Amino acid sequence: MKLNTYRHCLLLLLLLCCFNAKAQLLSNRTPKREVRAVWLTTIGGLDWPHSYAQSTKSMERQQKELCSILNRLQKAGINTVLLQTRIRATTIYPSSYEPWDGCLSGFPGRSPGYDALAFAIEECHKRGMEVQAWVVTLPVGKWNALGCQRLRKRYPKLVRRIDGEGYLNPESPQTAHYLADLCAEITRNYDIDGIHLDYIRYPETWPAKVNPERGRANITYIAKTIHDRVKALKPWVKMSCSPIGKADDLPRAWSHGWNAYKTVCQDAQGWLQSGLMDELFPMMYFKDDQFFPFAIDWKEQSAGRIIAPGLGIYFLSPKEKNWNLDVITREMEVLRQHDLGHAYFRSRFFTDNVKGIYSFASEDFDYSPALVPPMTWASSSKPGAPTRMSWNQEGNRLFWNGAIDHSGCPYLLYNVYSSRTYPVDITNGNNLIATYQRDTIMSLSRDGRYYAITAIDRYGNESEPLQSEEPKTVGNATSAEFLACDGLLLRLPPKGNVLDANYVIVETLQGAVIATLPYQGHTADVKNIPEGIYWLRSLGRKGRTHRLGMFVVKRKALNPF
Repeated sequence: MKLNTYRHCLLLLLLLCCFNAKAQLLSNRTPKREVRAVWLTTIGGLDWPHSYAQSTKSMERQQKELCSILNRLQKAGINTVLLQTRIRATTIYPSSYEPWDGCLSGFPGRSPGYDALAFAIEECHKRGMEVQAWVVTLPVGKWNALGCQRLRKRYPKLVRRIDGEGYLNPESPQTAHYLADLCAEITRNYDIDGIHLDYIRYPETWPAKVNPERGRANITYIAKTIHDRVKALKPWVKMSCSPIGKADDLPRAWSHGWNAYKTVCQDAQGWLQSGLMDELFPMMYFKDDQFFPFAIDWKEQSAGRIIAPGLGIYFLSPKEKNWNLDVITREMEVLRQHDLGHAYFRSRFFTDNVKGIYSFASEDFDYSPALVPPMTWASSSKPGAPTRMSWNQEGNRLFWNGAIDHSGCPYLLYNVYSSRTYPVDITNGNNLIATYQRDTIMSLSRDGRYYAITAIDRYGNESEPLQSEEPKTVGNATSAEFLACDGLLLRLPPKGNVLDANYVIVETLQGAVIATLPYQGHTADVKNIPEGIYWLRSLGRKGRTHRLGMFVVKRKALNPF
């Protein structure tokens, strides 16, 4: 036997020995509801864009680059994109208050020829991802930069100078109302899923000593003013922020003098409890005893709201702290154990697969999609279920009728579930194959699969499922489970975009593996398999397995099923 062939067989044998246990482990680890977020930074084009839009052709190139990034994020299970929208008193959309940022066109104040925020929202929604407008609040950039200059000219007493940088004064009520105007403009004009506030805190270099209680009241006033304006327009739009990663000193852990509550006057946990925030993304760019106790504290003080700690994956880079990958993966495991989400800072380190973080997420940890947890504190009324599921004649497009909404939101979205067993279990996150779909039509494979469709409103409340037609029973199995086989060739189910398997496994009904065949093309050669009834399973690179159906090998007559 050639060495390469031997190694190939050995690898296959190892996969066969472990795939059942591996599949069970992954099944237990994949929740149906979990925030999986990423910060997509536009300042200086750090994450996007990497080229300027100065003509029709270059504009299209810039848009294609964003689509490529979003494709990568979707494949890795990301369901929330925090898109930097207000940068430094500059924006990536045509604002009535502030000029264009130069990251898009290369020239501050100049339009790139399209509305980047509207484009990004549309592309995220196409991919079943929520998008929150990331608004940098108090910092307004270099003192003589365009955004800061215009703001100082308009409001001469509102901006403070610290070491050559401008900051909106958190002690002026006008700051709260100005930022609320800006966030209201975004909320009113765009179909966003959230307003994400960054740097809503005192600058650590603030020149005057701040009374902590008074300082927290000032920052809370800003949060409340923005919240009230946004929720009055669209109550389903999430309010979120990214506080300092340690809320405060704990009896079991010291923050080393850097925490949200005392150091920068951020009462983020109080904002959750009072309803000013629906979701927090604490910037937990730490490890070991500076991470785990503080992450659990966020959970304990969450008041039932959504917490998705930010992970400092940029520290994986050899140019930064050169962390090992297992620093981050251990943190992700613990967050999941405590029903917490996770957010990557930042997008480029993730999609560039630094130290293998993207591979870990896309192929293992987040290989199945997940829904964002619902905002039941804002609304808990479920929408009606979709009705009348049907297929086209070719059996490759599924249609359903829309549902009735009770939430007052402008429209409903739809989730699609699929399995090889009936009825489809919608509580199992592994059965979720498409999320937040706007259309009531989808290209799918009907061959041996069952489907369930649910409606979901903008608060995240999900309807009861509409199940596909109940299969007819043939003996001890259903007719839909049997795959076509003439005794020599077995017709393989299409992979679609769900399976990444390269092999199929033939099992007896008692579970004994008798053959492993390539998962290529439309058929598999079964002429050497004895007559009988068998299960067919897929086998992926990581040992994941999915039941594809049953088939009969009979050589004297065609498969009657």
